[in-house]
Amino acid sequence: MMKMQGITLRWCLLAFVSLFLTACSEDKKATEVTEVVGPVAFESGDECHVCGMIITELPGAKAQALESRSTAVRKFCSTQDMLSWWLQPENQHLQAELYVHDVAKTPWEHPQDEHLIDARTAFYVLGSKVQGAMGPSLVSFGTREAAESFAAANGGRVLSWEHMDLAVLQELASAGHEHAAAHGEQLQNEHGVAVEADEHSQHNADQEHAGEALTAPVDAPPADTAIEHDAHSGH
Repeated sequence: MMKMQGITLRWCLLAFVSLFLTACSEDKKATEVTEVVGPVAFESGDECHVCGMIITELPGAKAQALESRSTAVRKFCSTQDMLSWWLQPENQHLQAELYVHDVAKTPWEHPQDEHLIDARTAFYVLGSKVQGAMGPSLVSFGTREAAESFAAANGGRVLSWEHMDLAVLQELASAGHEHAAAHGEQLQNEHGVAVEADEHSQHNADQEHAGEALTAPVDAPPADTAIEHDAHSGH
């Protein structure tokens, strides 16, 4: 009887050790870091994964996401479009490398691919006066010092990746609506779109004149000049 109990105990111990080693192996696989792929070049004709716009035709910092396991690449015309994709619940489990342009080292109008940096270690300026692909922008930098220097000159506040949440996207969306409204009012003032007091007698004429004014070709407002940064000015 004692011999049988000893054999049973040994088998139970072996089974426990086997299960423990298997669990450790699976846990190691789950947390194992795959080889870093690194950023890829933006090509002419690349479309934004979120909005479908041609990326290289637009100003401002761009972004991309590379899935480490599948090597799938998603490119974005702006940092906020990448953020809106990343914050979707179904994407949170992905092992993805995220990259953004370091605006301190590359022109705003035509960012260069050699200055793509890890989005998770970057710093961002939210609420500046600088306009990007979608209007108000989330401007990315490689260092906090560069971001703070930019914010001091152009407004806004500095945030790290840990602050990138839905509230940031909502603030950008609100600023975008305000920008669009202000731009629409500017167009109306430039083309003399007037609202007549006597709506009964002038309603149809006003609509016709407003339609002609708003659909007429207009010169685009002057774009912000490229952002140039002295490498020593931010220190």
